[in-house]
Amino acid sequence: MKVYLPAIEGHVPQDIVRCFRAFLEFCYIVRQDVITEDTLEKLSDALQRFHQYRQIFQDTGVRLHRFSLPHQHSLNHYVLLIHMFGAPNRLCSSITESKHIKAVKEPWRWSSKFNAVGQMLLTNQRLDKIAASRVDFTARKMLNSSAIGTLFQFNTCAQYILTVYP
Repeated sequence: MKVYLPAIEGHVPQDIVRCFRAFLEFCYIVRQDVITEDTLEKLSDALQRFHQYRQIFQDTGVRLHRFSLPHQHSLNHYVLLIHMFGAPNRLCSSITESKHIKAVKEPWRWSSKFNAVGQMLLTNQRLDKIAASRVDFTARKMLNSSAIGTLFQFNTCAQYILTVYP
């Protein structure tokens, strides 16, 4: 992230550089493993400067109306949440994003797109039941790697035969 500031310096108004710098400072502070009261003051200061300098985007016409995105709004709650729960310790949203893909995007693709929500819920319900069955079967030693490999090979051969000889 440190590369952005020198890359845009001199090519955009100085307040845009200051805005990005304040935002990057905020991001770097939040990613620290240990956050003290002094660190929280620096965090609040960086956030205040970010909100001050982001006005440049409206002044230059980049963003004409309100400049308040949900992620920017959530920045306001960081200090309180860090007081309540401690340092985020490099917590990221990639875990929830991958779950979102499995629970929403893939079932959406598999649906007919007509009354998709019901189809998606049914798909997720079935996938959960399959996962629970797999755990149960593994615990009962009904699944082992050789049986799964044989089943996979059989299934692949069956699909091949059905496609070659319809």
